[in-house]
Amino acid sequence: MNFRSDNEAPVHPKIMSALMEANVGSASAYGADPWSLQLNDHFSQIFDTEVVVYPMVSGTAANALCMAQLSPSYGAIFCHQDAHLNVDECGAAEFYSHGAKMMTVEGTAGRMDVSALSRTLSLLGFKGDHDPLPAVLSLTQATEWGTVYSLEQIRALTAVARNHDMLTHMDGARFANALVSIGCTPAEMTHHAGIDVLSFGLTKNGAMAAEAVMFFNPKLADQFGRLRMKGGHLLSKMRYVSAQLLAATEEELWLTLASQTNTAARRLGESLSRLGDHCRLAAPIQANELFAHLSEELNQHLVAAGCQYHRWPGTEDLYRWVVSWDVSENSLLRVEQACRDFIDQ
Repeated sequence: MNFRSDNEAPVHPKIMSALMEANVGSASAYGADPWSLQLNDHFSQIFDTEVVVYPMVSGTAANALCMAQLSPSYGAIFCHQDAHLNVDECGAAEFYSHGAKMMTVEGTAGRMDVSALSRTLSLLGFKGDHDPLPAVLSLTQATEWGTVYSLEQIRALTAVARNHDMLTHMDGARFANALVSIGCTPAEMTHHAGIDVLSFGLTKNGAMAAEAVMFFNPKLADQFGRLRMKGGHLLSKMRYVSAQLLAATEEELWLTLASQTNTAARRLGESLSRLGDHCRLAAPIQANELFAHLSEELNQHLVAAGCQYHRWPGTEDLYRWVVSWDVSENSLLRVEQACRDFIDQ
């Protein structure tokens, strides 16, 4: 019963099959292969606008290179205080942007507060050149707390950014989970809501290593190819990433898998919520992650029953459960039984 991370799941058979097909014979390198050449048209149809796509193998690389493209070295990047970009990427954004300053913004359950963003931005500019230039707003969708921004929240935040002449980025490591949670189209959650650039993730949703940077304004992509090359992320055998991107998003596999994991996460939350004072959910369950405060008695019982999950760093009783695409019905039933056994003991 592995609920440690969706990064630990295997590759989905359909995506592995696509990799095997791409592995037959030779193909042109550095994105000139038949799979990579389909990406712009393919994702332009999915997002209902002209999209420029750059395959990547790492979400951190995608995020950091986006920041380098969108912010000058003297710029400021605004993100939630718990954003992966800020706390889990070892200063990659600052490194690739040659010194852009990370500015964190408060907000509950992983979602940036609109008023907090406005207040933070209002404090800049009084010192003139002593202040960094507000350059980028980055939103994580779904958030690090497993919550999801509504379309109204995204629009409100990007409107604040626009009023300060900033560009906007979305970290979509779990993009599909957020999409099916809201029940909207990819266009509605991105460029229709004011997003300029997307870090699109599939590795957590059935792929081996498949991410992409997507520009909704082709002008913003100017020279990004060279930036990617300079950063060491131009892939010679790009077909293997591009084949995954295509296979996952054909016939809506990516959305089906995300829907399954979201549903399973809510099911886990319902089981844990029945345990009264021994379990308190820390945030709404809106994607494939759940955070719960567990009593030590309950934690020991669940671990003994075979449940695997992580204690959240820096806390005593907060635990994160993540549902992967390959979660089995048997695993869910065993967790439910473990919860019933705890109540009955």
